[in-house]
Amino acid sequence: MGLTVTEKIIANKANLATVTPGQIVEASVDVAFIHDNNGPITLKQFSRLPRTQVWDPSKVHFILDHHSPATTHRAAQHHQNIREFAFKYGIKVWEVGRGVSHPVMAEEGYARPGRLMVGTDSHTVGLGTFGCLATGIGSTEMAGVLATGKIWLQVPETIKIVLNGHLPFGVSAKDVALLLLKHFGPFFLNYMAVEMEGDLLQDLSVEERMAITIMGLEMGVKNAVMPVDDTVLNYLRTDETRETVYTADNDARYASILNFDVGQLEPMVATPGLPTNGVTVGEVEGTKINQATLGSCSGAFYHDLLQAAEIVKGKKVHPQVRFVIVPNTSRVVTRAAQTGVLATLLEAGAIISSPSCGTCAGYEVGCLAPGEVCISTTTRNMEGRMGPGGKIYLASARTVAASALTGYITDPRNHLGGDAHGS
Repeated sequence: MGLTVTEKIIANKANLATVTPGQIVEASVDVAFIHDNNGPITLKQFSRLPRTQVWDPSKVHFILDHHSPATTHRAAQHHQNIREFAFKYGIKVWEVGRGVSHPVMAEEGYARPGRLMVGTDSHTVGLGTFGCLATGIGSTEMAGVLATGKIWLQVPETIKIVLNGHLPFGVSAKDVALLLLKHFGPFFLNYMAVEMEGDLLQDLSVEERMAITIMGLEMGVKNAVMPVDDTVLNYLRTDETRETVYTADNDARYASILNFDVGQLEPMVATPGLPTNGVTVGEVEGTKINQATLGSCSGAFYHDLLQAAEIVKGKKVHPQVRFVIVPNTSRVVTRAAQTGVLATLLEAGAIISSPSCGTCAGYEVGCLAPGEVCISTTTRNMEGRMGPGGKIYLASARTVAASALTGYITDPRNHLGGDAHGS
């Protein structure tokens, strides 16, 4: 029986000829990264271990992204502790303002085909866009990785998702993610690997692909993998001869294979409570909002800011709406400034915050008062996510920007120079 991509990576990192779903192996880690929210617990657990050296400091990164810059005295103390630990062991620290952990790892070229990457952020799965096995782990488990460079993994079952067709007018990669979440729900893919392929991917940039794989976590996946094609190789400034690229065997075993045609997809919105509560924008259009947000690892790439700017150019944000933008990396800010996108957003009345996780979890940026409603590109919309009593709808950057203009949830297609059918 052949192997899937995930199975091949695990077998390689465990130094085994083959593996099967359910098997537990010890695998070698290529890259480990730790953010400031889980860093303090990781360091505390590491201090309790008998081994007092980090296995390979060059393969470990700290990223100060959740409270960035420090939003409380306690956060400042945590940052100081992390910096001191990193200096002691010679570990790289990506400082406040650089951005969210996994997009930064992508920009810096650490996410590469065939690697095993672990991070203390659950949305680490998004790095599977680069043909690697990337997954989130807990603080205690990360302490073990720091000491040994190894991790126990249970080989997951794999399903294949085939995405075909071309995105219709006004529809975005985030809408594809919300469609998949609606279909699978929050638990159906628990601890499963997902391989995504299909014609749609050829139309998407690396960042747009990441917007989909990152959201895979919200349907329970262990990891999500996409093919390594020219788009990925060009992003990494490399070629296939210099990378370890795995493809699934023809006789690889999948738990299931599902096909999706996005050709008729409409803008999607996830209603409050779970990211899997997907409906079409028309089903909630007219819902009054108090805040519109572009933010998080999956919703504040350059393409998100660009799409929002195309909506709001020459217009003004509704006077009763706060339009909060938290770019996910400093490079996004730089590019948006160079291309005029940032100026367009500011002229429309947007509020730009430092690159970070920010409003995604209400980290003192863009919090909601009880009863307030936000439409957001962030990853989650559970009760209290941006503040007790606040309600969050998830959507694409286009839908968020259009809603910021009107003051209620709005179909973005009517603000793109055409009607809802693109004519």
